[in-house]
Amino acid sequence: MITQSIKELLVTEPNEQMVTVQGWVRNKRGNKQVNFIALNDGSTINNIQIVVDVENFGEESLKRVTTGAALSVTGMLVPSAGSGQACEVIAKELAVLGEADPETYPIQPKKHSLEFLREVAHLRMRTNLFGAIFRMRNAMAFAIHKYFNEHGFVYWNSPLITASDCEGAGEMFRVTTFDPKNPPLNEDGSVDYKQDFFGKATNLTVSGQLEGELGAMALGKIYTFGPTFRAENSNTSRHLSEFWMIEPEMAFYDLKDNMDLVEDFLKYLLQYALDNCMDDLQFLSKRLQEEEKNKKAEERTMELVEKIRFVLQNDFVRLTYTEAIDILKNSKPNKSGKFKYPVNEWGVDLQSEHERYLVEKHFKKPVILIDYPKEIKAFYMKQNPDGKTVAAMDVLFPQIGEIVGGSQREENYDKLVARMNEMGIPMEGMQYYLDTRRYGSATHSGFGLGFERLLLFVTGMTNIRDVIPFPRCPKNAEF
Repeated sequence: MITQSIKELLVTEPNEQMVTVQGWVRNKRGNKQVNFIALNDGSTINNIQIVVDVENFGEESLKRVTTGAALSVTGMLVPSAGSGQACEVIAKELAVLGEADPETYPIQPKKHSLEFLREVAHLRMRTNLFGAIFRMRNAMAFAIHKYFNEHGFVYWNSPLITASDCEGAGEMFRVTTFDPKNPPLNEDGSVDYKQDFFGKATNLTVSGQLEGELGAMALGKIYTFGPTFRAENSNTSRHLSEFWMIEPEMAFYDLKDNMDLVEDFLKYLLQYALDNCMDDLQFLSKRLQEEEKNKKAEERTMELVEKIRFVLQNDFVRLTYTEAIDILKNSKPNKSGKFKYPVNEWGVDLQSEHERYLVEKHFKKPVILIDYPKEIKAFYMKQNPDGKTVAAMDVLFPQIGEIVGGSQREENYDKLVARMNEMGIPMEGMQYYLDTRRYGSATHSGFGLGFERLLLFVTGMTNIRDVIPFPRCPKNAEF
């Protein structure tokens, strides 16, 4: 049976027309004469009210209509007698498609903690909060594909199983078919991966960038959008072991081209959210304000829609790392010891508190930081003529700090090999990557946007586990 969604019905002119609507009960109230059922099908943050004459359906049969139950209702769409929505449905037929035991159903119409809802992640999307979050996630994914399609990019599928470590950090999940209790060994006692499924040691990828560069060197402009994996044993609100990355790579783009693209891209996504997700944004904004109502004014975060417009309405400041260090060293928080990580010398890796100070206090605009010390950046970044810095860029947003990291890539074969040797990156298995510097090398650039990091920004959530349906993190692989 094809029925109209509740989102469609709520904008339909009510004229006593017969409609059929299906969804899940959010709550039920009323008396012995009439019941009012709030029904939601996930298409919108808003429920539609079902008005049920108890005498017509029987008080006993309506006892099956409890929070969480799935219903199919046919009735007349009429103007709503109450405030809050334009129409409601007067029920003529009502079928309980699936009951929900009120004694055990965990998502009751009351406030639940985020910690509790993570424990029932298979059901938490039935709440208003997570319905809004996951509709936002869907909208942002669609907008990402739409932007790149409109700008001539090729969607590129990089492998999830790889023999290379893009970041050089070594925190990767191993992929093997060996019996963990009895793997084949070499004479020196090490595991003989030549006998494994792929004939070598393989892992889940930390990034699609290296393979993305190969695509860019043939197709011009590509982007990847898929899951990536980090075996970092970090149990914080900012880390996941499995997360999604958007990684465009562009031939013939230098660092300035890269910065122009990322600013346009991010603003496109945020404008799309405002144009297509306002009901969910307003709900999320009200929730955030309610959460922070007892905080001091200076401790409260920027209102959600205002924060998004703040990014849209400002040109991004472009600033070198060296300039940023001078600003931070001479800042009041640094001089008064308020930074948890003091900024005393050139070469330190900036922390979130430093990035937010630059955005929220000093410039009061989004910032793109460039030209970082090469010692704190990856091997593949373009080395600047000063011999000390690389053509890297990080995009900094209010309340979140770094949201994008990228660079111009080193296209010179000899410089790349020398840098890999300096950093101890093994050449074995990397010849395919080096070949792009031997055969038709060209200036090229790219960046990575963590999808969940973007979602934290547009939803106002503070824990990254709350913007992905089933979070994977240390000691947690449920559902």
